Amino acid sequence: MNPASSTGLPLVLAGPIIRRVTAEALVLWLAVSRPVDIKLQLFIEDDGRGEASVDVPLADHTQRLRIGEHAWLDLVHVRFDDIGLSSLTDEQVVGYDMLLGETAERLSKIEPGLCYPGEPRPRFVYRRRLTHLLHGSCRRPHHDSPDAMAEGDRWLSGRRANPADWPTALLLTGDQIYADDVAGPLLRAVHAFMDRAGLRDETLTGADVTSTAELRACDDCYYGRDRLLPNEKGSRDLRDLFFGGAEKPVFTSANASNHLITLSEVLAMYLLCWSDAPWRDLAFDAPPLNEENAATYAAQAPVIERFAAELPAVRRLMANVPVYMIFDDHDVTDDWNLTQRWAAAAYGHPFSRRILGNATLAYLLCQGWGNQPESFDDALLPAIRAFLDQPSEERQSALIDELVHFHDWDFTVETEPAVVFMNTRTRRWHRERLPSRPSGLMDWEALCELQNRFVGREAVVVVSPAPIFGVKLIENVQRVFSWLGMPLMVDAENWMAHAGAAHTLLNIFHHRGTPAHFTVLSGDVHYSFVYDVTLRRGKLQQKIWQITSSGVKNGFPVRLLDWFDRLNRWLYAPWSPFNWFTKRRSMHIQPRKPHPSSRGERLVNGASLGYLSFDAAGRPQHIRELTVDQGEVIFEPDAD
Repeated sequence: MNPASSTGLPLVLAGPIIRRVTAEALVLWLAVSRPVDIKLQLFIEDDGRGEASVDVPLADHTQRLRIGEHAWLDLVHVRFDDIGLSSLTDEQVVGYDMLLGETAERLSKIEPGLCYPGEPRPRFVYRRRLTHLLHGSCRRPHHDSPDAMAEGDRWLSGRRANPADWPTALLLTGDQIYADDVAGPLLRAVHAFMDRAGLRDETLTGADVTSTAELRACDDCYYGRDRLLPNEKGSRDLRDLFFGGAEKPVFTSANASNHLITLSEVLAMYLLCWSDAPWRDLAFDAPPLNEENAATYAAQAPVIERFAAELPAVRRLMANVPVYMIFDDHDVTDDWNLTQRWAAAAYGHPFSRRILGNATLAYLLCQGWGNQPESFDDALLPAIRAFLDQPSEERQSALIDELVHFHDWDFTVETEPAVVFMNTRTRRWHRERLPSRPSGLMDWEALCELQNRFVGREAVVVVSPAPIFGVKLIENVQRVFSWLGMPLMVDAENWMAHAGAAHTLLNIFHHRGTPAHFTVLSGDVHYSFVYDVTLRRGKLQQKIWQITSSGVKNGFPVRLLDWFDRLNRWLYAPWSPFNWFTKRRSMHIQPRKPHPSSRGERLVNGASLGYLSFDAAGRPQHIRELTVDQGEVIFEPDAD
């Protein structure tokens, strides 16, 4: 049993999550309810029986940030040569444990749920070569389906006897939380945890409410926040700018009635989405609501209860597999930076700027920090520490100003093949002459830097949160709405929506200095599919695999997706002449059939986690979806 603090909170609130493993170093992330000393035990070549290879006091290897009276975030970054260990070698199994506080309470004893049955501690495997991995996106807590992260844990649990079957990594490719779309019971839990952990209040500027206390006391706190969010304030210019005169807020989520606003709300959301510990003995009930909202709350409550019940499995998975993450829009807000006009309006208002900045800061602390700690050590961490140590509105606003201009969110995992994570949100290719049209997902300079990451590699895995090669019919529907000036109505988030970004990216693929084999992993769209893409230009025949897995806990309207799937097969089959009127005329795209399937589908709907293995040349071998209701769905090359 996890020892509780005076507040009744468990000592370890979330994690540990394995955030990065190289031959030379290990990065772990965790949240604690009091600032205890930690000693890390590492077990090299761990068979589950041997003694620790080393005991490491972590005072010199941990950066600790206080986020509340009873809440701290710890990032542990241990370089093996600093602690007298040699570098890891391929296929080494590494176990780890922690001794916590003066009484040296063992993590594996106070949190036994982190260990798989019969194992005394969490364990992972280090590989330089990327043999196989798990990947997924779009984990919406109140989507009424089981959690595919828990399905991934069950899948791994059945393979613990053979470390060769353990995945090299778990890649989370966007929308790890939904900051803009929160169920009433989950928001109520967020507030209960904030009170219990003493997460900090903040002053709000440019809003009808001026503080966290006023926000939580107002009638619109639950199911009415869309009325608090920045809007056009009667300005016809802004209404025309976004929605052709329709009365709409700057924030465009269709489900913004419980949009997270304060930094503490977003931080609490992360802990409640990644760990069962904050839920233990967490008392909250329904707030006063009108009849309609009370019915919505009652319908959402059992879904959130089932979500919380699966969190021990989710937590165990992330404690036993190295996890890498990148944001998409819902980690901050729907349509984040979709158009230049959206960005100008959202960042130009002090309240919306604060909301975006809070979510971005929480992403940094809970996701981005562990991907590549050195990116933040000098650039942002001193300002973050100064703000968290002595919070003030001035420090918070100054920090958000720095975050708005910070763009080094992309990173590379140096496996073989390497995994290159794209930042497709904050370095957009804006349209100066048509600012209401969709921006390119990356600007020219960012794409040039991306190309430099590819040069000299034989194969590469690219993480693009939005598919590079999507479902053409759906992209054309988005194109029509964008042409009509309404891209925000259809989430026109695709690479082909901006000619400059599309042509530059395709030229990168065609460049003879870039790899012959590209694997593109994507999410975002709430369905899964696989395309085999061959580029046809001159003597070069680059091969691209577009593999999309979405969502972990989400889905697409079933009947609508069936129609899109069917019409897309008729209109844009590989032999269709319509392809010659698209940007795909210089390539051959062959969809793969999922098995089992019916009626010839190419798109898989429903909650799932992707599985992918590679051959020695870095080419995909086995492509599957671990679904929560159909078992393993296998994508096979289409013989048509």
